Amino acid sequence: MTRFQPKLRETLRGYNKKLFVNDLSAGLTVGVLAVPLAMAFAIASGVTPSAGLWTAIIAGFIISALGGSRVQIGGPTGAFIPILFAIAATHGIHNMLAATFLAGILLVVMGLTRMGSLIRFIPVSVVIGFTNGIAVVIGLSQIKDLLGLQVDSLPAEFFARMEALVHYLPTLDWRAAALAIGTMLLVFSWSRVVDRFPKLMPLPAQLVGLVAGTLVSVLLNLPIETIGSRFHGIPQQIPVPSFPLPSLSSLGQLLAPAITIALLGAIESLLSARVADNQIDDRHDPNQELLAQGIANIATPFFGGIAATGAIARTSTNVKAGGRTPIAGIIHALTLLLIVLVAAPLAAWIPISVLAAIVMVTAVRMGEWHEFGRLRHFSWNYRIILLATFLLTVLFDLTIAVEIGMVLASLFFIYRMQDLTSVETVKTHAPACISVHRLRGSLFFGAVAKLDALLDPAEIDALVVVLDMSAVLNIDTSGVDWLQALTKALARKGCTLVLCGLEKQPDSILRRSGLIALIGLHNICTDQQAALLRSRELLDETA
Repeated sequence: MTRFQPKLRETLRGYNKKLFVNDLSAGLTVGVLAVPLAMAFAIASGVTPSAGLWTAIIAGFIISALGGSRVQIGGPTGAFIPILFAIAATHGIHNMLAATFLAGILLVVMGLTRMGSLIRFIPVSVVIGFTNGIAVVIGLSQIKDLLGLQVDSLPAEFFARMEALVHYLPTLDWRAAALAIGTMLLVFSWSRVVDRFPKLMPLPAQLVGLVAGTLVSVLLNLPIETIGSRFHGIPQQIPVPSFPLPSLSSLGQLLAPAITIALLGAIESLLSARVADNQIDDRHDPNQELLAQGIANIATPFFGGIAATGAIARTSTNVKAGGRTPIAGIIHALTLLLIVLVAAPLAAWIPISVLAAIVMVTAVRMGEWHEFGRLRHFSWNYRIILLATFLLTVLFDLTIAVEIGMVLASLFFIYRMQDLTSVETVKTHAPACISVHRLRGSLFFGAVAKLDALLDPAEIDALVVVLDMSAVLNIDTSGVDWLQALTKALARKGCTLVLCGLEKQPDSILRRSGLIALIGLHNICTDQQAALLRSRELLDETA
């Protein structure tokens, strides 16, 4: 079980005025940046913009106060959009909140049982595949609002969605589309504008796009959909807590979505923390981070909030703005709270197409598109895993994509490991009735069939067979079973098996399985020289 040790406790020792000033500046910057992102991600997930804001406030505060990273910023992220939207469309918003609550419990369990380091076992090819796939799914989900199409909702399934988009394309609202495209161009080019005019205040590009798009809409009095017309604005008061507990009848249906939310949240938060570690030369506590993520996802649904995790873009912004302790993340949450309580009525003027444009920019930037161009430099195994995960994420479902990606990665790994397992005959000056073989690699279930062909007892014509195991680092139960079958098959032919060079793990499992007792303790030698001496003793005994 992991110990509860938030980074906040560690960083408060020696905390000073200089650190506070840097954290204050970074917290205010990230808090302002989080406003358009929180609203945009919430709308794209099928809930109200206020749900996104309160997720960023509550989860952002908890993740910073209790997390295992110095600079992690938590809140809603684009990666959850396709998952949450699908759950809400299939099971309803209440059950989507319930699934988030269950995911929080799973994350807490993962943190308590120290599973944080196990997330690193997911291959890079799978991570890149589903990251790029999610980016495409997010982009497709925004086309309706980006172009102002006159349709209430689109199917969640890929092929049906594409068919519906083509069908409703004639209903395009050119004013909403033009405003969205202009917003995207401004956000993409904002960094160049700041570089060219350094006296400009380095405001976040997403906030600049939000304000500029809203001002254009208001000044030109464009008849397009806004937060006010769709959601009747954003309430200024704190939401009344409710209990999003799943009913017993729906518990089974929500378990798979909850696992998906938990796994994605764990992967994204720990990836974000690793990126931040490289930027500030620090090491996060993955298990403490999972605990904080879990508590945050347990708490936010009670206030109508959606799933939250560590946000790579906001975390990087925090680091670049000077944030070095969790105080910056807490200030970010308090900044959001102040904005909601003071400036919420202004959000009613924000066009939906502008928020869709901001999400589209996020989707484009979150994808590691250059990896497709680098595929030719990698093995066919890597290419197949990455492309299969990507296509399955886009065409079907993230859960299926990750599952099949992991299965493919495991199968390719097994094939590679058995390919590295070999048996070679060693030439010695011993008599011909002594056969010496050296095993290399891992003696596991995937290599047993290959070993059967390489070392067939029926083809061995010797009185003593020596197996040099010095190059075998690992044996599983299937390997033990193979050695046992080989020992018995040789014994039926009047041949004795002698083992030598056993490493720690093989020696341990062979003793525990009783195989060493079957072979005979005298037939277990330290090295090949000792094994040959024992072989000659056996020949003398049978002479």
